Amino acid sequence: MTGFTGLGLVRVNVKRKFAYRSVAALLLLVHAAGCCWHAVKPLPDGLSHRGAWLPCTDARFLCDVTGLDANGARQSEQQIFDELFAMINRAKRIVVIDMFLFNAFLGAGPAPHRPLCDELTQTLILRKRTVPALRAVVITDPVNTVYGGMKAAHLERLKSAGVEVVFTRLERLRDSNAAWSSLWRLLGQPWGNSPCGGWVPNPFGGEPVTVRSWLALLNFKANHRKVAIADDGPGLRALITSANPHDGSSAHTNVALVFSGPAARELLRTEDAVLTFSGRASRSLLSIDDNDLQAPSPDACRTRIQILTEAPIADAAIAMIDTSQAGDALDLVMFYFADRQLIRALTRAARRGVSLRVLLDPNKDAFGRTKNGMPNRQVARELVAAGVPVRWAATHGEQMHAKLLLVRHAAGTGEMLLGSANFTRRNVRDFNLETNARLTGLLDAPAIQEAAAFADRLWTNADNRVFSLDYDVFRDDSRRRAWLYRLQEATGLCTW
Repeated sequence: MTGFTGLGLVRVNVKRKFAYRSVAALLLLVHAAGCCWHAVKPLPDGLSHRGAWLPCTDARFLCDVTGLDANGARQSEQQIFDELFAMINRAKRIVVIDMFLFNAFLGAGPAPHRPLCDELTQTLILRKRTVPALRAVVITDPVNTVYGGMKAAHLERLKSAGVEVVFTRLERLRDSNAAWSSLWRLLGQPWGNSPCGGWVPNPFGGEPVTVRSWLALLNFKANHRKVAIADDGPGLRALITSANPHDGSSAHTNVALVFSGPAARELLRTEDAVLTFSGRASRSLLSIDDNDLQAPSPDACRTRIQILTEAPIADAAIAMIDTSQAGDALDLVMFYFADRQLIRALTRAARRGVSLRVLLDPNKDAFGRTKNGMPNRQVARELVAAGVPVRWAATHGEQMHAKLLLVRHAAGTGEMLLGSANFTRRNVRDFNLETNARLTGLLDAPAIQEAAAFADRLWTNADNRVFSLDYDVFRDDSRRRAWLYRLQEATGLCTW
């Protein structure tokens, strides 16, 4: 009998192991299926937008620039938010602002900081108080409440003043870090979060937050757009930028394009799409009437603009690079550069004899924390090996946060692409929400002249300031980090 009992126990153990393995296999299959589906699922209507070429009027290039003066002191010159505040103060019917980082978090970065968060909050509240009929809408990212782990006092003040505050529903977007997000969706998302705080350090500084905030952060998913639209007389005026109203980012170097014309209404349409899929639109943004609909045909205007969101940004960048020829001049000024297709496009341009200049952030500073230089130092090594001149932004705690591609053609025309999108998989392959503007015109168009002056100034260290450094200063020949960059860019297991 003992033998039969032992045999029975063996059979039970075998069945138990088989059951465990079956459950494990099923969970793995569910995880893999979730990874695949949420990385390619259909996007909400109105995203990945490729606009028509439209005429624009009064287009201006703006920039915030930080560099060292002759005495080694950090100096900042700023235009972008002053223009935004002026737009708000002229508005009488509508203001729409969509900004990624809209908070007063500082981290441990060097002082001084401009209180951009409070300035924007106060400007909106005062304008709403002055013009009660004004419809003011703020669209932002859940990062500003650390994904529901705390309350944002400035956003509560805006709500109390009658401003519509909308948090983007990030779960409607595709997963860029699919391996993690599939697990989080099963084990973290169902538990929600608590705005009452927690016991772990806030990743952005400030009061402690919950573990759930950190788990949500690791999805690395964002509404990364930075745009504003406001009525200006009978029409609309719009601003597309790389800058955030974030105190800790206030010294960053950034760029912007401000313009009027029918493209401003098209930009409004792309923001209406975010309101719609986030389920918070009290009424369509497009209900406003504006005379920009009666603008002249594109053929009647020498300067034209195209509104692009998400993946079409990469398509436009590749088209701009691939159509450049020997005798043309191309400048790339970029915070993060990692996308493989865009890297290959630049190396092709180098082989064609295009005059290239690539200015990159050294990826060493992040709000007081020291970074490891990825991905830009690994990409720069490839570019230099292919004959592309590279310089580094001379940062001192702040970041060179601009995202600008500028092409000046020998035939006398120019075009530029700027906005929120870094040139990475996450930013330009239909994962994050992004908005860029592509502008084309003659080389003497004011916006193109101003963008060219910005690129020239940073590259040449004009005005007795230090804005950029030689490639060898942050050169990195590590093969291990080069392969790690490739792995992280391909999988999304990174912050960029």
